[in-house]
Amino acid sequence: MDKALKTMIDNMPEKTGKSLEEWIEILKDKTFSKHSDAVKYLKSEHKVTHGYANTIVTLSKEKTSSEDELVTAQYNGKEALFPIYKELISYVKTLGKDVTITPKKGSVSIIRKRQFVLIKPATKTRIDLGLKLKNKPTTERLGNSGPFGTMCTHRVQLSHVSDIDPELKDWIKEAYDKSE
Repeated sequence: MDKALKTMIDNMPEKTGKSLEEWIEILKDKTFSKHSDAVKYLKSEHKVTHGYANTIVTLSKEKTSSEDELVTAQYNGKEALFPIYKELISYVKTLGKDVTITPKKGSVSIIRKRQFVLIKPATKTRIDLGLKLKNKPTTERLGNSGPFGTMCTHRVQLSHVSDIDPELKDWIKEAYDKSE
């Protein structure tokens, strides 16, 4: 867990009146069709600031689904992409002990002090790999962030395990190095 998130969780009782566990208990019986609906609920009904509301909703979802279940659900119907995902995870684990792998509903964030890689099964035949590489020019392969918006600066589209070549590993390592 990164330091900022830990600080936010530690400050939650003072800033919101309840601990993370208490907020998760409140949300567990509620059903929201979208993440933003749950955030709006906490903001309007409990007067929680946007930052805390978003964190509470995100962490409550993660607590209710194990990491394996989240990843399995992402690759349901996209099983051919799973070997690419496993190879990416295997490589990022070699970068350092400070790497945190955080599965979410639709993607997996790779975090050092902040997110530096985002892995998202985009279609049945393609994984979009988002990278944080500020001030790096785009190329034909190292494209702009596309659907990732500001979460990443670049995107590489992967369709085969062989796409995880030395060039891609160098970009991932560079993103890792810049995230300290």
